[in-house]
Amino acid sequence: MPNPTAGPEREESDAAGSDPEHTDALPEELDVSGYVGPYVFPNNNRRRIPGYLYLGVAVVCLAVWALTRDGGAVLVNDGYLWAGAGLALVGAYHLVAGWNLDVDEQDALVVATRTVGFAVGHASAQMGWRGLRSRPTWRILLYSADDPPSRRGLVLVDGVDGEVVDWFVEDNPEDWSKLDGRLSAGQPQDTP
Repeated sequence: MPNPTAGPEREESDAAGSDPEHTDALPEELDVSGYVGPYVFPNNNRRRIPGYLYLGVAVVCLAVWALTRDGGAVLVNDGYLWAGAGLALVGAYHLVAGWNLDVDEQDALVVATRTVGFAVGHASAQMGWRGLRSRPTWRILLYSADDPPSRRGLVLVDGVDGEVVDWFVEDNPEDWSKLDGRLSAGQPQDTP
């Protein structure tokens, strides 16, 4: 609907989407451009919070079922028993899987560097979980410090005790000869 107070210039700018009063921007709480500081990976022990909540609701369901099972309550049936048992199992699992993450990515990188046996240049850390109890495990991908990297390795470091779960090192199979000198000089690269 056209704006009756605006002239033809105003209607054209509204149609083009360049209205200076309505701009697309992130809310302040989501804007990270001004954030300076280390990133802290969330601890897995936060899983215990919903675990306790599930157990609390399970206790309430089981108590309501136990108090009303002989009285003939219309709204309470054996579903409360099954729901309470299911919530108790899920809550217990959350408590068991709520490992405390004692090894951060910096510590895992140090362990991985010692394990691979070469000077590390670029590296990347990713959190993963292993096993039925979801034990936190850092996956560290490392490249040698020479240019271009001649070796690479993958090291799995336990996030609870810092032990090396598994590791693998190989000669770098990637062919970077086409990129030789262009990346450091800032030249555009060919895309396949």
